[in-house]
Amino acid sequence: MIIKLHKGDITKMSVDTIVNAANSSLLGGGGVDGAIHRAAGPELLVECRKLNGCPTGKAKITNAYNLACKHVIHTVGPIWKGGNSNEANLLKSCYKNSLKLAEAYKLESIVFPNISTGVYGYPKEEAAKIAIETVMTKSLKLKHLKEITFCVFDDTNYEIYQKLLKDII
Repeated sequence: MIIKLHKGDITKMSVDTIVNAANSSLLGGGGVDGAIHRAAGPELLVECRKLNGCPTGKAKITNAYNLACKHVIHTVGPIWKGGNSNEANLLKSCYKNSLKLAEAYKLESIVFPNISTGVYGYPKEEAAKIAIETVMTKSLKLKHLKEITFCVFDDTNYEIYQKLLKDII
């Protein structure tokens, strides 16, 4: 298993699947979600409407349309409420369920954004620790995935991930 860190635009990643930090409607929004919907084109919205939303911690898969990847896995991260509302377990579930879908579709590469750290307010370093720990634990059981990338858009997140991944990549 190859673990990578990339700083840049997740919508430009040429991989099997990117993960969308979506809202529960799956109909687009701000941040990563809005960027993915804009880059994919209107067909993504049409397909997402048929999925009837997605609960927090779960994941659903669609085609990628105009994106460089083949699929988009949409997962709904928890809104940060101070850490006492099951946020950590819900965030772990986002990564686990995304990886399960990737495995079920026999995908070889996946790119994760910083789920829940934008408008949902999850503390960045804590979210990064959960992301890395969950992916590292779950990836040991995967047969098809060969490459997992964490894609960050800003210097702060890049430094956090770089520090946390220094012994892994």
